[in-house]
Amino acid sequence: MLFCISKVKEIGERNKLMSEKLIKIKNIDLNKLFGANNNKFDKFKSFFTDVKVVSRGEEIKIYGKKDDINLFEKKIKACILHIQKFNSLTLNNIERIVIENENDLLNQANNIILHTSKGKVVKAITKNQRKILSESQKNDMIFVIGPAGTGKTYTSVAIAVKSLKNKQVKRLIFTRPAIEAGENLGFLPGDVKEKLDPYMQPIYDALTDMLSVKKVNKYIDEGIIQIAPLAYMRGRTLDNAFVILDEGQNTTEKQMKMFLTRMGISAKFIITGDISQIDLLKTNQSGLVQAQKKLKNIKDISFIQLDDKDVIRHKLVKQIIKAYEPKH
Repeated sequence: MLFCISKVKEIGERNKLMSEKLIKIKNIDLNKLFGANNNKFDKFKSFFTDVKVVSRGEEIKIYGKKDDINLFEKKIKACILHIQKFNSLTLNNIERIVIENENDLLNQANNIILHTSKGKVVKAITKNQRKILSESQKNDMIFVIGPAGTGKTYTSVAIAVKSLKNKQVKRLIFTRPAIEAGENLGFLPGDVKEKLDPYMQPIYDALTDMLSVKKVNKYIDEGIIQIAPLAYMRGRTLDNAFVILDEGQNTTEKQMKMFLTRMGISAKFIITGDISQIDLLKTNQSGLVQAQKKLKNIKDISFIQLDDKDVIRHKLVKQIIKAYEPKH
């Protein structure tokens, strides 16, 4: 329980009904709610001029009309929830909590994926990005399909990093098919990492945005983060891991089946792709397209389709995507 609330005591005539309510704060650091020299609680009270508030220790006593008391109670509860979720409460947080609608605040909190090493908040911004977040919590395997700029890779990486931070998995594995726009890794100079790095840059960018560069490199050295071409998945059992297959549209049907059957105990899989950008030879069918057809009725596998409404790049990107959509 966040706090215990005593029964409301009614004061005065029925047509001029005044009430009294006692709130007992439980299970939080009171300093985070009240602040130094009571500055946070004074800020909170300044928004409720129609009630009289007396606080002592973990008890808050409120006098006023029922509706005003109920509003006070809702907002103080929202502040406590914020402390329990983020372990802090600023003066700006208090102002936002009091002014904004409770449902909006709850939705915003639920849409937060993680806080980066620099304090940036990573959120699921659009409706379908929020669906990626919710479906990943319900299902161990999800497919995220949509055009460039819809945040499918970034959102997926954020969810994976959160799982690692929360110790739900022991490692993160990122992979993708080696073929890109007619190029094959075997014909490129350098070792495997050097060959793969240019193709995995969106993954690196996302990881270093959410973790520090130093930590990403440390995790790679320790094998906690693994980045490898799809061919290297063959024969492995991927357990206790969060695994992301990026650019899934460029897998063949055989490669996709091989990858999906690597799933081990306590593993989470996200497969991303854009079926409008298939770089395979025409003789090969896309493994992602085939997976949509063959796996769509399996109960614990989820497919999320993103579109131009989910684009969070320059406004022109939405228009470009719409212009290239097939005309029916």
